[in-house]
Amino acid sequence: MLPPLVFEPLLKRIRWGGRRLGSHLQKPIGAGDDYAESWELADHGNDQSRVLGGPLADTTLRQLMQSHPHELLGRQSGLTQFPLLIKFLDANDWLSLQVHPDDELARQFDPHENGKTEAWVILDAQPESRICAGLKPGVDAAALRQGLQTGDIEELLHLIPVKPGDCVFVPAGTVHALGPGILLAEIQQQSNLTFRLHDWGRVDADGQPREIHVEQSIECTDFNRGPVSPVTPITLSDQTHVFEDLIRCPYFVVRRHRALEPFEIVMSEQFRILMFLEGTAVVKTPGGAIPARLGTTVLIPAESNRVEIVPNGRVQVLEILCP
Repeated sequence: MLPPLVFEPLLKRIRWGGRRLGSHLQKPIGAGDDYAESWELADHGNDQSRVLGGPLADTTLRQLMQSHPHELLGRQSGLTQFPLLIKFLDANDWLSLQVHPDDELARQFDPHENGKTEAWVILDAQPESRICAGLKPGVDAAALRQGLQTGDIEELLHLIPVKPGDCVFVPAGTVHALGPGILLAEIQQQSNLTFRLHDWGRVDADGQPREIHVEQSIECTDFNRGPVSPVTPITLSDQTHVFEDLIRCPYFVVRRHRALEPFEIVMSEQFRILMFLEGTAVVKTPGGAIPARLGTTVLIPAESNRVEIVPNGRVQVLEILCP
């Protein structure tokens, strides 16, 4: 039986990053101050997560899907690509104002890509931290074009403060951006297709502006969505444990568990992803046991009929699955 799996993070350096992936989440960053993303679970082209330690060490996620499809994926064993891309992000500056296509539009731009619906769970945020989540009511394509031309784009954006614990759902087609001072967990479709609408007038190390994709962005924007606010968690319980439902969409379900005592996660022939946002614990399945702490992401194979989380003090864990 496959054990619970932890993968080596794929670290991405981008100009808006910082150092909290290392200082806060203990990721193996170097000396730079631009570590922006830690890809925890990836099956995207050359970006392949590799098992960290144990008898399966250095095996890629794609190889595991090919060699152990039923054990890993259960009733989703027909998948040829792992459906979710799981990340931690450290925003030390504004990200570009961007929008992602849905599945249909994504494949028009790139036949090998998926759409990109995503969700953010805020781990840490400075008191002044803000995000853009959608457009103000009534903003249409013409207004957006005019705002870009006149430089008054910020007047059209739904800018809101965020705090630790907030969860923001960003369906494909939503204009969005992260502001500085935010550390978060990101759950998204397995996609890296992003169109930049606006980059705040910045230039790169060579003094050149990054590429902007105004026409593609406007084509992908859902102008009927309007402003987006943090989700309202729904409290649920099983026989022994109370938890929160944060998001249910066609691509993923996100639940949040907070606990001081051991608890079990009910399996249903589907893999689970556990992201530890607070504390330390041991994750136990019939296939083995592994330690976990703040910043650890664990993939639970679908064949595991029982998962127990044994905390050492208070823990906070995101449970992620595909519906």
